Amino acid sequence: MTVDQSPRTKAVPGAEPARTTAAAPGQPASRRWIALAVLMLPVLLVSIDNTVLSFALPQISESLDPTGTQLLWIIDIYPLVLAGLLVAMGSFADRVGRRRLLLLGAVGFAAVSVVAAYAPSAEALILSRAGLGFFGAMLMPSTLSLLRNVFTDREERRLAIAVWASAFAGGAALGPIVGGFLLEHYWWGSVFLIAVPVLVLLLVLAPVFVPESRDANPGRVDVVSVLLSMATMAPIVFGIKTLAKSGLGAVGVAAVLLGLLAGYAFVRRQLSRPDPMLDVHLFTRWTFSGAVLVNLLSVFSLVGFLFFVSQDVQLVLGLSPMRAGLALLPGLLAMIVAGLTVVRVVRRVAPSHVVAVALLCSAAGYAVVALTAGASTLPVLMGAFVVLALGVGAAETVSNDLILASVPADKSGAASAISETAYEVGAVLGTAVLGSILTASYHRNVVVPEGVGAPEAAAAAETLGAATRVADTLPAAQAEALLESAHTAFGSGVGATSWIGVALMLVAAGLALVTLRRAQA
Repeated sequence: MTVDQSPRTKAVPGAEPARTTAAAPGQPASRRWIALAVLMLPVLLVSIDNTVLSFALPQISESLDPTGTQLLWIIDIYPLVLAGLLVAMGSFADRVGRRRLLLLGAVGFAAVSVVAAYAPSAEALILSRAGLGFFGAMLMPSTLSLLRNVFTDREERRLAIAVWASAFAGGAALGPIVGGFLLEHYWWGSVFLIAVPVLVLLLVLAPVFVPESRDANPGRVDVVSVLLSMATMAPIVFGIKTLAKSGLGAVGVAAVLLGLLAGYAFVRRQLSRPDPMLDVHLFTRWTFSGAVLVNLLSVFSLVGFLFFVSQDVQLVLGLSPMRAGLALLPGLLAMIVAGLTVVRVVRRVAPSHVVAVALLCSAAGYAVVALTAGASTLPVLMGAFVVLALGVGAAETVSNDLILASVPADKSGAASAISETAYEVGAVLGTAVLGSILTASYHRNVVVPEGVGAPEAAAAAETLGAATRVADTLPAAQAEALLESAHTAFGSGVGATSWIGVALMLVAAGLALVTLRRAQA
């Protein structure tokens, strides 16, 4: 068992750490790359889990009959819990051992996945997804921090991070494809069972190929800081969801203020402790903070896009789950190619320029959808996703490399947790903000034909999936009128959310130019 021996250095705001060219001690090149392949297993799994349910929403709606709010929570609760615990788990991994926590998370994730697959109600599925978020938080900080310790050479590490980021971003796009295949042949719960064989393989291979590492001088586990970090993340995300869905109201504002207050207390506590759970001084580095923001906003754009496009291609264009998933395959490939290609580009072009151009690509993808909202064809949606995916793949690779390169090695677990927290917060907000706005716009604009029973009318006004299900029970004329209104209402919501996506990507590109201008390739 190996332990990090990197000297503990004090962070200097704005400074870049010295490069290292030494290979990982005792790790032949072949074993390093095998270790990377093993660490990609949980990365793929957790990122697939973020989006795999997108294409199962129609079947879940039919089987469990959730409300529109429950449907959003089924998706959101997983990354919400994950985001709330990542910083704490990253710090915990630095103390108890990153590989050890990875294996513990794998066992728990596999067990809860089986429970989720057979959930009998919407409430049970939400609770199961929360459990997956808890154990997923054990998996994710360990992967990137272990990678940092396996690949000590900067050039090797950049390529390894490109592969890691491609797996992370590509897994989000692969989720609907895997889900589509399973939904063609099995029931919706099968999308959860894919975790079991993947994690069994991880449990067998990780002890052999992945060396253990931890902080050489760990501090005590700070339970108060853990609780404060969760009290920061959960209310803020809940408040944003509430504000996006219901407009300015006391509940949403109070939740955001509560989260900000807890966040202030968390920062004060970290600054006052000799061994803080999170070194908040890291955020005084412009490169670090800028790269974290890029992570958050690029994933926001990806997950928000997938939320509505998965419903559009199935419920509006009429594709089967499998065909709908395959329609996203070109975007998945583009994301992977962009992540690997940008490794060479960033050697010659300033990282700030590379990231800014990548984010402008994502903005262009959203603009295509916004301009054709309500009349988008399959080729248009596929092309828009390719353009957006190119941007996400490039931006994620560069930003993750900059995050790891800007901190001492013995803080890699905490830095990795912050990076992945940004990813998960982006995933939450992508669904919470864009999904809530889309749902609210749909609910506001859909018109249910006269003569439809009150329960059916209420359901049809909640979600597009419910409207499609209700239409199947109506006479032809009523069904046609309901579907036409539902599709129009959904299209108007897609247009509104897409313009928001464009605006956020333009802002992110500007932030990248400013905050990453001192970053060195």
